[in-house]
Amino acid sequence: MQDSVADAAARANDPFDVSPSELYRHDVWQLPFARLRAEAPVNYVSHSAYGPYWSISSYSGVVEVESLPDIYSSESTGITIAEFYGEGQVRLPMFIARDRPTHTDQRRTVAPAFAPSEITRMSGDIRRRTADILDSLDWDTEFDWVDKVAIELTTQMLAILFDFPWHDRRKLTVWSDWAANIELTKTDALRKERLGHMFECGAYFKTLWDQKVGKPATPDLISMMIHSDAMAHMDQHEFIGNLILLIVGGNDTTRNTMSALAYGLDKFPDERAKLEAEPGLIPNTVSEIMRWQTPIAHMRRTAKRDTELMGQQIRAGDKLALWYISANRDERVFGNDADAIRVDRPNARRHLAFGHGIHRCVGARLAEVQIAILLEEMAARRMRVNVVAQPERIPSCFIHGYRTLPVKISRY
Repeated sequence: MQDSVADAAARANDPFDVSPSELYRHDVWQLPFARLRAEAPVNYVSHSAYGPYWSISSYSGVVEVESLPDIYSSESTGITIAEFYGEGQVRLPMFIARDRPTHTDQRRTVAPAFAPSEITRMSGDIRRRTADILDSLDWDTEFDWVDKVAIELTTQMLAILFDFPWHDRRKLTVWSDWAANIELTKTDALRKERLGHMFECGAYFKTLWDQKVGKPATPDLISMMIHSDAMAHMDQHEFIGNLILLIVGGNDTTRNTMSALAYGLDKFPDERAKLEAEPGLIPNTVSEIMRWQTPIAHMRRTAKRDTELMGQQIRAGDKLALWYISANRDERVFGNDADAIRVDRPNARRHLAFGHGIHRCVGARLAEVQIAILLEEMAARRMRVNVVAQPERIPSCFIHGYRTLPVKISRY
């Protein structure tokens, strides 16, 4: 008991441990990361709720680690600061958590679903569905933007990408929420409950898979896996792992950016007015909202050998947390107003919200198109989103987002 008390005291006394969920629940993570960038951009945390780890908080540090995948592995022990799989527990491999060549081969399998020609083919349907949702909203009546708009749009898109039964599409949101919640790693009971949801997801998709085996190829992710050498023969656990990756990647990033555009533009009304007056700023605004929100706060790498990073000695097996959420606020790249939204920020596209290097998000362009179309359709209706109460935020240092966002819409 004394050891655990000592560990708790050490965690409480370390101002540079940026893993506690309360920092994100209460949206007070900005100052600790600013101190890290200024004083210790590569910093070792010896005690945390997730064990010891290195914090990489600067833009240049994150880019350096991401650019050296042969030194910093994605495969050794997963991609989050949390350990989802303890000793003897079931592992669910996924290609984002694999190194080359497996990562390359499996990523290449699903990449055609996000090719420019496919995005062009889908864009008309994205616009139609976005318009339908916006036209269904009640003006001057309070509602939850997360549920009515962000979740609905992203869940519909996932259902199309997977050729998933439309009436069950909200299951995808449930599975995504359970999969990405690293707080569930803190007790064995929650780990087991999470695993139950993952197997439920796998069983549902196995039925969809079996229905497509032996059939001609179709432009959906399940069919692409079936008709590929790299993914046609995955075992059950790898099948579930890759499904979860694609679901979380398609759900949490886009969903929380769609919520951020409503919250953030309300928070910076002068920038909102600038965008309303000049819709041509929408493409840059998409990048700026992505930068400002950073829906995946971190990714984790593990050192494969002893090395040096920005003057610090990293040992083989050390865990590194790449804090995209901090790199995207780095003053040396984005200026002293990096905590603010600037819809005309000249270098907004340099953001790292999609990652960097070989693991950069495969669906990045599709996410950008969905968010841009949402802003375009709002502009076409002269729709302004007014936040009427503070959002409920996700208490997590991994998924940076919103559970609820109470709003009213009005015309400008």
